[in-house]
Amino acid sequence: MKDLIEKINAELETFKSESDSLIEKGVKAAGARARKSTLELEKLLKEFRKVSIEESKK
Repeated sequence: MKDLIEKINAELETFKSESDSLIEKGVKAAGARARKSTLELEKLLKEFRKVSIEESKK
């Protein structure tokens, strides 16, 4: 579970830096990378929910 949380935090940092590039610098390609990052975050957060529920049942 610790590895999963580290992956989520890393992906959040990626999203944050790419969205900052889009907003502050107007880098259009950063928008695509930020959107891709949100898709990856969605997968990771669903996995976290699944693992968290399994852990709470123990």
